[in-house]
Amino acid sequence: MVETAMLAAIAPEPMFRRAFLKAVGASTALAALTQFLPISTAKAIAEEAAKPEKAKLNVGYVPITCTVPLLLAQAMGEYGKEGLEVNLARTPGWAIVRDKLLSAEFDASHLVLAMPMTMSMGIGGPALNTYVSTVQNVNGNAITLSVRHKDRRDPKGWKGFKFGVPHQHSMHAMLLRYYLAEHGLDPDRDVELRVFPPPDSVANMASGNLDGMLFAEPWGQRAVFEGVGFLHMLTRDIFPNHPCCVVSVTDKLIGDNPNSYGALFRAVARATEFADKQENRKQVAELLAPAAYLNQPKTVLEQVLVGRYADGLGGVVSEPDRIGFKALPHRSTAIWLLTQLRRWDMVPADTDYQAVAKQVFLATDAAKRMRDIGFEAPTEDPFKPVVMGRTFDPSAPQAYVDSFAIKRI
Repeated sequence: MVETAMLAAIAPEPMFRRAFLKAVGASTALAALTQFLPISTAKAIAEEAAKPEKAKLNVGYVPITCTVPLLLAQAMGEYGKEGLEVNLARTPGWAIVRDKLLSAEFDASHLVLAMPMTMSMGIGGPALNTYVSTVQNVNGNAITLSVRHKDRRDPKGWKGFKFGVPHQHSMHAMLLRYYLAEHGLDPDRDVELRVFPPPDSVANMASGNLDGMLFAEPWGQRAVFEGVGFLHMLTRDIFPNHPCCVVSVTDKLIGDNPNSYGALFRAVARATEFADKQENRKQVAELLAPAAYLNQPKTVLEQVLVGRYADGLGGVVSEPDRIGFKALPHRSTAIWLLTQLRRWDMVPADTDYQAVAKQVFLATDAAKRMRDIGFEAPTEDPFKPVVMGRTFDPSAPQAYVDSFAIKRI
């Protein structure tokens, strides 16, 4: 890039530049230029210019496997390679995360997928332009029921159940609502949905406060490990390859510290690619089990990450796609999630699904940044969500919302 820029500087007109290079050759031209400004010096200047404006970043996270890439980038030294010193701030739940992003105490944070959109729209608090930098994980959750209900596995018999979810707008909550409604239950009238910080989920199930829950792992598997729950269904079997959580940033980081943002993106993207490879999963579990990261028994994390796990019913299941790690955000999933938020009257009727998805999901920027560091990324969104066997058309979101028999609008 430096060499091209130098040649462009002495020969601004493309036609003249091509003729010049054809006449003397690129190597001769660069050798001549080096006499006046050594290429190594120019490259050093360019590298200096790209250094992070803000080297020390505070980044929030909630301790769940959805945040593996964000944590792994620290454990593997990826932030340091980019000239960043990242303080990973463990946070119990997303209400606190939101407050810390609003106050600029956090430069970036792990968020559930819907939050960057609802925060940008000013839903649930002051509006703050919040963006999706990278997706952290796909799949990786499960509907978990209390062992008290081993003989009540038909959802049609769950009337009166109390379910725990991590956030009212999260993918977890929307998938649980969708699943219940497909089985004829109104999630607002026939059951009770309670919001808990993920680390409190298993204790609430053990104490009898919850009949079921849909939290990110490792909490479903931890409930099995503790002998208080069993895995009813993986969310991959409801919505295959659905995204769940993201790394999010605000205008302050992108606008005021673009090099810092780019450095953060690259570090997390590399960690995401590493974590997605099955052959690395046991190493990932070993790195992130300690208290400094997820603070979980290594065997619990391995069961989630490797995909060979106890189901709590006496069986051992092999499902390599139980969780995956894919950095690229897809606008189609943002639009799908907005349709579900609209279905349950959580966003306004005049919501412009396409515009919000485009504004918040920096899909084009993310794809370009991924290609710049050598990873594959499509030029257009190829992902077509299929939820419980039904394909979603992102070009007709309102018709999709209107098609549901059970909804709040």
